[in-house]
Amino acid sequence: MYESHYGISQKPFQLSPDPRFFFASKRHQQALSYLQYGIQQSEGFIVITGPIGTGKTTLAQNLLASIEASNIEAVNIVTSNLSPEDLLRQIATQLNLNVVTSNKAELLELIEQHLTVLLSHQKRALLLVDEAQNLPLETLEELRMLSNIQREHKPLLQSFLLGQEELKDLLQMPQMEQFRQRIIASCHLKPLSIGDMQRYIEHRLATVGYKDKQLFTDQCYPIMMQATQGIPRKINLLADRVLLFGYLQNLKQITADHIESVLVEMRHELSASINNDSTATAAESPFPADQTDDSKQPDSKLDSNDNASVLSQQSSLDSFNDDIDSQLKPNSSALQQLNATRSERRSNLDLRKILMRVDRYLQKNIDEKLKMNAYLDKLLEQKKMEMQSPSKASNDKDKV
Repeated sequence: MYESHYGISQKPFQLSPDPRFFFASKRHQQALSYLQYGIQQSEGFIVITGPIGTGKTTLAQNLLASIEASNIEAVNIVTSNLSPEDLLRQIATQLNLNVVTSNKAELLELIEQHLTVLLSHQKRALLLVDEAQNLPLETLEELRMLSNIQREHKPLLQSFLLGQEELKDLLQMPQMEQFRQRIIASCHLKPLSIGDMQRYIEHRLATVGYKDKQLFTDQCYPIMMQATQGIPRKINLLADRVLLFGYLQNLKQITADHIESVLVEMRHELSASINNDSTATAAESPFPADQTDDSKQPDSKLDSNDNASVLSQQSSLDSFNDDIDSQLKPNSSALQQLNATRSERRSNLDLRKILMRVDRYLQKNIDEKLKMNAYLDKLLEQKKMEMQSPSKASNDKDKV
């Protein structure tokens, strides 16, 4: 819509990952180097983690674009919550195999046959699993078992996992020790610094052919940094909206005032989550980040009942503060005592929030352990049945 106004070939800040727009910040370049090393080893797991919107998928696609296409057959799966059988069906489908069964053993045989054919043609397969933090433990274990498929001392499948911070927590669980030993390269992406953010914007503009004078003034970047927290996806959202604003206003250069105007509009829209930085920090730990002022910003991850209770207490506390301020301002001693009371009440409220987060964090780990126990029970039951089958067959033979 606005491309001709700025003299560019296409939108520079689209949300869809595109390896052509890959920006090699120091951290992203380091991550890419680690991953290229991992690919060269042709075995093991490669893991990329990071907050939402920090460029994990773009980094992965840039890596795949740099690989010789004729040598690797890549399978890309965006997971929600796949069982081991669902995962195998997805892999077989992505490999363009004729899937006519839901039997796990037959699916494994079908996949293994295809991987063996690839090896005979000097090729190999790479499995790319996005949103891997949603995988159940038994499905991660199935991935590990797939990595055991070998021919001529060479693994036939290498897996590449992308996920949010929860994936790190999942892989650090005690029962995932064998899986961790198969990880040969990993990296954790972080939001961009303000300097990298400016270079990121300029890089994207240059990629689509922008050649005029500096489009964003230097005063724009601190405001954009504060609004986006340096998260590439949020930067794209804001920058794209600003370019549309500039087109509608017939602007040839964007100033800080223009950024502020756009932010005012976006604060009232559901589609543009610019000013909420919880996506960058909330998943890292059950504890609040140091820079987060929980007394001013309710925790969006609280359960509805807990959240209502906390908000009610917060509202009561604010009302208490407003009523007393006007009465005790002349009395400095009483005001100091009041401030101490406020601080104590606020600390108690913060402590309750932390305890709620810890409780949910522990419950999540308990649930995962229960799932693993159920999976192990299932394996034991299958093993018992396998051991009983030969004896039953022998008895039938004796009767004959």
